[in-house]
Amino acid sequence: MQAYKNSNRDTGVVAYDIGKEGIAIKFRDGSVYLYTIESAGTKNIEQMKSLAKKGEGLTTYINQHVKERYAAKL
Repeated sequence: MQAYKNSNRDTGVVAYDIGKEGIAIKFRDGSVYLYTIESAGTKNIEQMKSLAKKGEGLTTYINQHVKERYAAKL
C-alpha cells in the first residue's frame, strides 16, 4: 500500500492501494476497506483515487459521500 501523504495528522486514512476497478483504504485503526465501482459508483471511485494521490480530503470525502458503500472489509 501507498502511504497517504496528508499534512493533517488528524486524518483517518493512513494508506491506500489503487486498482483498475476500485481503491483499498487503510484507516488509522488498522482496518482496510475495498471500495469498488460497483459498490460506490464510478464518479466516487475516480474522486477517491484523485484525492488519495493528492494526499488531502479523502477522509472527509468518504465520510460525506460513500460512507458504508464498500465492497468488502479486508
